[in-house]
Amino acid sequence: MVQIGQSTHGENIPQFAKAPHVLILEARFYNDINDHLIVGATEILEKAGATWEIRTVPGALEIPVALKFASQRKNDKPFDAYIVLGCVIRGGTTHYEIVSEESNRGVMKMSMKYDLALGNGILTVENVAQALERADKAGQNKGGGAAMAALTMLKLKQSFGLAE
Repeated sequence: MVQIGQSTHGENIPQFAKAPHVLILEARFYNDINDHLIVGATEILEKAGATWEIRTVPGALEIPVALKFASQRKNDKPFDAYIVLGCVIRGGTTHYEIVSEESNRGVMKMSMKYDLALGNGILTVENVAQALERADKAGQNKGGGAAMAALTMLKLKQSFGLAE
């Protein structure tokens, strides 16, 4: 039984015959929060035997376009799965709603359009304390959760014969 707030991201990590190559796209706007998200994600990828690349974009709104670029990459090894990480903290204006809704809408649109095995770790929170609790691997480990989601979706995609 899992208690609220208890992370299970280290359990039942999918294993693959061939090491998956994963792109981590991060919107590095809050360095401390992103550092925690990256640690959580890369620890799960390492346990799965995956390789990864990290690319940084200015903010959460740029992640969907970067996903599109990455899914169409022709000059190097293609990505098997994608992880998006970032944080949007509510402020005193409507900017929070626009960024959180449009970045997530764009991520889902790209995932559906390009059949991407994807884990979404873009945090949408009220304050820095909430963000740190969700990002820290000793807390909710949302970076690890996004990595688990990406790997699980890749395994599902493979089970339908849509990926090697």
